[in-house]
Amino acid sequence: MATEKFQISRDSQALYITLVARNRLPVFKTDFIKNITCQALDEARNSGEFLIFAYVIMPDHMHLLTNQPKTSADVLRYIKGITGRRVIDYLKEKKYERSLAKLRHEEWKRNHAHSLWQKEKNVLSVFSEAMFMQKVNYIHLNPVRAGLVARATDYRWSSARIWQRCPTDDEPLRVDIDRIRWRSGA
Repeated sequence: MATEKFQISRDSQALYITLVARNRLPVFKTDFIKNITCQALDEARNSGEFLIFAYVIMPDHMHLLTNQPKTSADVLRYIKGITGRRVIDYLKEKKYERSLAKLRHEEWKRNHAHSLWQKEKNVLSVFSEAMFMQKVNYIHLNPVRAGLVARATDYRWSSARIWQRCPTDDEPLRVDIDRIRWRSGA
C-alpha cells in the first residue's frame, strides 16, 4: 500500500461504518473472537488496500473509520467478507452449533449457509475534520456508554489508547492515524 498521507475533504472522504451482527447476536463476547476479528480486519485492510483510522468491537456490532480508495461497496466487501469468513470458520471449528444456528440462512451462491453480518449497510461519508473527530470520539466512547468500562482507554478492543498516544505493546489492531494529513489543528 502506498504511504502517501490521507487528507479528509469532499474529494477524499473517510467512511464511518457500522456493522451489526446478524440478529444482534453477541458474537464478539469473548476476547478470542475479538482477536480473530482484529486479525481479519488487518487482513481486510491489506487485501483491500484501505486505511483504518479508528475502530471499536462491541459484543454485537463494530464501528470503523476508514478511507475510501475505491467504492464504499469494495471496502465493505473486504471487511464483511474476511471477518465473516474467519469468525464463522472458528465457530464451525469449535462446533458452536447454537451460535451457528442463529447465523444460518437460506443457502446463497457459493454454498454460503451462514452470515455473520446483517444485510443492511450503515455507511456514512465523512468529508470534514470536525465530523471525522466527532466519529472518532463516538467510536471510542461506545464501550463507556455501554457500561463496559469507566474510561475509553480501558477498553482493549478499540483504538482509543492509540489516539491518546498511550498504546500497549500488544495492541490487537494498529490504526493508521499517522497517515492523516490534517489541515487544521485537529
